Amino acid sequence: MGGHGRGADSAWEDRSGGDAVCRCENCPHGVREGYRVALAAFERRRDALAAGDGVPVGLAHSAGASRQWVSDELTQAAREVAERGRAEGDAWVTNLWRRTVAAVWAAVGVLLLVELLTALGSGWSVGRTAGLVAGSVSAVLLSAAAWLHRRRGGVLAPVIGEDNRLSTSRAVAAAWVLLSVFSVLVLAVQLAAVPGPDERRALLAGLDLARGAGVVTVLALTCAVAVVVRRTVTVRVHARRLQKVRADRPRAADLLTDDAGRGAFSDVQYVVISAVAVVFAAVRLARQPDQLPDLPWGLTLLVVVSAATYLAGKYAEGGRPVVLSVVRAREMGDLHAPIRTGDDIEIRGAGFVPAGAQAPDRLARVVVRIGTVHVHAPLIPVTGGFTSPADTVLTVPVPVEVEPGRVEVQVVTAAGVETNRYPIDVAE
Repeated sequence: MGGHGRGADSAWEDRSGGDAVCRCENCPHGVREGYRVALAAFERRRDALAAGDGVPVGLAHSAGASRQWVSDELTQAAREVAERGRAEGDAWVTNLWRRTVAAVWAAVGVLLLVELLTALGSGWSVGRTAGLVAGSVSAVLLSAAAWLHRRRGGVLAPVIGEDNRLSTSRAVAAAWVLLSVFSVLVLAVQLAAVPGPDERRALLAGLDLARGAGVVTVLALTCAVAVVVRRTVTVRVHARRLQKVRADRPRAADLLTDDAGRGAFSDVQYVVISAVAVVFAAVRLARQPDQLPDLPWGLTLLVVVSAATYLAGKYAEGGRPVVLSVVRAREMGDLHAPIRTGDDIEIRGAGFVPAGAQAPDRLARVVVRIGTVHVHAPLIPVTGGFTSPADTVLTVPVPVEVEPGRVEVQVVTAAGVETNRYPIDVAE
């Protein structure tokens, strides 16, 4: 930020409080601020149009024409906000690798501090040296990996899924992999440091399966769960039994929530129980650095049950969107009548807005197929949001291009998944 000046430089904007905010487009702060300004402007525009302000006078006599004009205006504005949101997400991810490297070396600093404090009473030992060397080697390797994947989130790149969210299964597996690698490095450093053959044999005995069976079991299980979950999600998406929408950027909350940002029980219990088990194993390693962490079978079984619950939850989530009924939308004072071209129809069902697709630009991608005619579901704003498209109801007009007679109605969601076909009769 050193290249910005506060004089006449247009890249700075003064807020009412007197603080200067960078608005240039070539730095993360400027991209983030530009997105926030664009989002705030869109929300003001949406609320104004919901109240009827700004609609051309020539369209006021036609409810359908004014609604379509409002929808087109909001769709165009939503696309501009989405472009800024994607740019903000890309800038955030690109800048993330420096933070991950800093976090890795901060962890090494914490390890050094803990070893110094614990050495005050018992003195420095070969195990403490081995732990510090193993931590430094791990940090160097992670830093190199972060630089190589600096455009994908640095150290977090392996745990970011195809939907640009942090993967709970990959994060848990990565924690056990890091703990296992660190444990083996500690033993390797001690093996290189001790002089006598008896000490070396004792260290090699620390790698026996009888001592590390619990850790090996949990490591194999969590890695298998990560692979199975990825395969399960891919198969269900291709079979149109699960809707996936790409996120703008990964967030830490992804580890504990579903795609819509709601807390998910299966994810929460898997992360919490796995974190407790990892901490327990790390404490056992600190107490006995000459062998693999001895994880009790009771705790191992607890992790197994937690992983099974998580896997079952992943398999059970989602579902194909469905149209349950289609009725003629009736305004107050309208007469009862059959569906004709030009009328609005209300499509009732479930799953029209998949998790993570609540953004206006993605709502605008919902399409209704009426016969052979494709109708983009109009955005109908209200203060603070939209009444349509919604997850359980859509309101669309029947265009004049639809031929009278029996036609089929089908919804195509923002994730590209099609619902069942529902027949309706269009009168002349």
